[in-house]
Order: sequence, then C-alpha cells, then structure tokens
Amino acid sequence: MTSNERTSQHGDEATLPTPAEINEMRRTGFPGSGIECVEIGARYALAKVRPDETSIRPGGFIAGPTQFAMADGVLWYAVFGAIGRIEPMALTSELSIRFLRPCVGEVLWGRATIDAAGRRNIVGTVHVWTDDNDARPSAIAQGTYVLPSPSPQERTGPIASTNSAPGRRARFA
Repeated sequence: MTSNERTSQHGDEATLPTPAEINEMRRTGFPGSGIECVEIGARYALAKVRPDETSIRPGGFIAGPTQFAMADGVLWYAVFGAIGRIEPMALTSELSIRFLRPCVGEVLWGRATIDAAGRRNIVGTVHVWTDDNDARPSAIAQGTYVLPSPSPQERTGPIASTNSAPGRRARFA
C-alpha cells in the first residue's frame, strides 16, 4: 500500500488525494490562499503557511484572522481525507476558535483531526501553533463541514429524475 492509500470514512480502501494534488487544486481554484497541505490521512491533515507582513499585528503577533483561515483551510483538507477525494464544494457550516496565547513565529501550522464523519456532515478539531511549538497551541478550533448533496443521477443511477435540470449546481440541504 502506498502512502496515500488508506481507509477513508466514506469507503473501503480509498486512494486518498495527495498533498500535491490538494495544493494544485488550491493554487488553481483558490489562488488567494497560501495554506499549503503538507500531509493527509484518512482522519487528519497537516498544513502550513508563512504569514506575510499583512498578517502581522504590532508586536510581531500573527493576526487572529490568519489563524482562523489556517483552521478553516486545514479542516477542509482533512475533509478530503475523510471522504477519499478532493471536494471543492465542501463548505464550512460552522467554525469556532479559541485563542489561547499570543501567536509569534515564522511558520504557522495547523493539524486537523476528524472527530465524526456522517453522510453529509464532517466534524473536526484543529490545533494551530507556530514553528516547532506544537505542544503549545496558540489556538484550538472546532468546526463542521457540509458535503454537497448527491445529484439525482448519483442517487438513482444513470436515469435522471424528472425534476433535475442539466447543468444544475450541487444542492445543499
């Protein structure tokens, strides 16, 4: 078994997306985000970002919104591991964060672990820290992602339901 073949939450043996595949999707689909996926498993993801000068508050502190973005981004990546595929339309349903201490450092890290995964909702916890201080997180977040509902074709097979329209976007119930 290769490093990216593991059991996902939503399948038997699933080939997980690699960090390179996730980062390519992020670069092309979401070029404003610099949060790099470093590692992914069926129940976790690890990411990092080097904050720029716009992310630093007076005193050298990494801004709260930057830490929040890290929590949201790495949890999104962990969802990909939990479902065994990249799903750009997985959306944040809820995310809360607790800032524990000032965040100072060169590299901001986040590790998301999946707490529960259902058909439509995936709940996870994220620890955010800087540099090599993973034992002293600056913030802890918990959030829920919602997966798009399957199209009528995915629910019933190749025959389309009478109320589906070609080209219709994913629905969120």
